[in-house]
Amino acid sequence: MLTKIVAGLTGVLLLSSPLAAEETGLFNTLSLTPDVAVKAAQAALKSCRDGGYQVAVAVVDRGGNMQVMIRDRFAGPHTPDTAYRKAWTAVSFRTATGDMATSLNEGTVSAGVRHVTGALMVGGGVMFEAQGTVIGAIGVSGAPPGASEAASIDRACAEAGIEAISGTLEGF
Repeated sequence: MLTKIVAGLTGVLLLSSPLAAEETGLFNTLSLTPDVAVKAAQAALKSCRDGGYQVAVAVVDRGGNMQVMIRDRFAGPHTPDTAYRKAWTAVSFRTATGDMATSLNEGTVSAGVRHVTGALMVGGGVMFEAQGTVIGAIGVSGAPPGASEAASIDRACAEAGIEAISGTLEGF
């Protein structure tokens, strides 16, 4: 009988401890709705079109899973895969791909990241956040390079996509 009481009290103590939430095996995350992901992709596409560029735009969720892919009529055949890889890289490494391209030079400690399968450190992939948490990324491919990787035209279009949904994300 005493063993059952001790076991019961131990269970109550565990359930009331801060670790109890972790022990349930569940957690909550924020995710983009498909409508918001489409809005971001369309705004990025429009930004590039307004500049005279035909591109592909990819939006991925926090896990790097494709949510949206739009390829403009005359964008090159490589652009959908490249846009996806830029978005995937940005969300995976939690940084803009153009910034990675300039900071991962050969001989640096982090240079090995360049060899991660699927990663693409070329300007145009930008992550976005809500409540201080990375919830996805957008990648754009097809515009000519800008003055630097960090200031690429693809990146500017991606940032226009993020700007289009920023009001929606601020509400969370």
